[in-house]
Parts: sequence; structure tokens; C-alpha cells
Amino acid sequence: MDKYAVFGNPIVQSKSPLIHREFARQCKQDMQYEAIWAPDDGFNQALDTFLASGGQGCNITAPFKQDAFARADVLTEGAQLAEAVNTLKLLPDGKLLGDTTDGPGFVGDLLDNQVQLKGARILLIGAGGAASGVLKSLLEQQPDELIICNRTYSKAAALANKFSPYGNINAVEITSLAGDFDLIINSTSAGLSKTLPPVPATIFSSHSVVYDMVYSDQITRFNQWASEQGVTKTIDGIGMLVGQAAVSFEIWRGVKPATQPVIAMLKK
Repeated sequence: MDKYAVFGNPIVQSKSPLIHREFARQCKQDMQYEAIWAPDDGFNQALDTFLASGGQGCNITAPFKQDAFARADVLTEGAQLAEAVNTLKLLPDGKLLGDTTDGPGFVGDLLDNQVQLKGARILLIGAGGAASGVLKSLLEQQPDELIICNRTYSKAAALANKFSPYGNINAVEITSLAGDFDLIINSTSAGLSKTLPPVPATIFSSHSVVYDMVYSDQITRFNQWASEQGVTKTIDGIGMLVGQAAVSFEIWRGVKPATQPVIAMLKK
């Protein structure tokens, strides 16, 4: 039985084992998938142990995405741009392929939710790893303009410059933000602490779609705030979580699982 895993610290909260076991059942794949905790400075040792036991591939979550990036022998273009890896695959020659599936998973969830991306005006809040991981995939959908803002403007400007070859992307100071946007994405982790990113309520319009990359059993604080401003369509990150897992699964097994039944299962 082929072995796969997710590495993180902490890891007990991970839904990846549940998701991938359901994918395996759905696609009739003979495989096992487990969650592995590693100490902050022990990712490589934990990975070596896993591979020596017959591991064929793994997912990586915080705080090890940069460790996985450094460890990969071969990197996809998306991983090189994001400077982070969330998926490793053992190749037949023994080398490790490093990829990031966040962007395709995110865009896939947007399209599944009938969000129009081509020709759209998009605001992306935040300039950390979550933002960097999805920018290339977003720009490939040919939005009219993608505006990125961040508490520290220089970080937003650096990302805009880095991804400018892929589409029309610009950084804007938070104090200079002005609606109206077709899609507003919160990539910050503010929602995990029930706080809000420091953006003005004027970014919202009744026709805006708002997507918070974090997820919880209840509506996220950011999406709740958007609804209070008259936004009628809000989406949280559960679909992105399942979507990026599906892309990883396809990289490993060559089979594309259906995401909607798993999203529905998790929402229950």
C-alpha cells in the first residue's frame, strides 16, 4: 500500500487525512495517508524517516513550506514563484518534485462557485505566503486588474513587481483604496484571531464577491463584516482546502477526484 502524509506543527487540526482518505475511497486507490508532527527544526529528519519507510509523497503545511522548498530537487514554475512547496512527490529516479497546489485549488473553487474572473477587477488583501501562492493562477485567468494591498506597502509592491510579467497587477496603499471591486480576497490570517485587516468598508459593493481564505464552522469575521456592508455573496476557504488537496492527489495518483462531495461532507 502506497504511503502519503501531511507534515506540520501543529498538525492535530489537519483535515488532510480525512480528505485524502475520502479521495482514495472515491477513486479506488490503494493508499494510506497520515498526519505527521515534526519539531520546528526537524522537518528533514522526519521526511527522511517517512521516505525510508516507503513514503511516495506528502503535503506540507506551516511552518515547513520553505523547508520543503529548499529540500525539493525539482521545482515547478509555480513553486519557484511562490518560494514555497506544499506538495512533494518521489520521482522514479529518487528525486523529489516540489509543487504548490494552492493557486490551482483556489482558482478551481472560485470557478466552481461561478465567480467571473476574466475581465474582473480584483482586490487581494495581504502580501504573505498565502497571497504569493495564488497570484500566478489568478493572473492566468486574465482579470482586467488585480490590486494588492498590505499593512506594509513595500511587501505588496514587491509582490506586484514580481508577478507583473503574468498580468495587470498593481500595489496600492491601504489609505488610497477605492472600490469598486468584483472580487475581494482576504489572504491575511486576521480572521483566525477574529480581527479584521485594516482596510476601509468602502471597498465593498453590493455586487462584490468576497472570499476569505480562512474557514471555520461559523461565518468568518471578515465575511460577516462584508455581509454587514451589503455584500450578498461570501465564500470561505473550505473549498480551497479541498481543491488544493485534489490537485496534490492528482499529482501523486494521476486521477482527479471530485471535490464537491468532500466539501459537502466537511460542511456537515
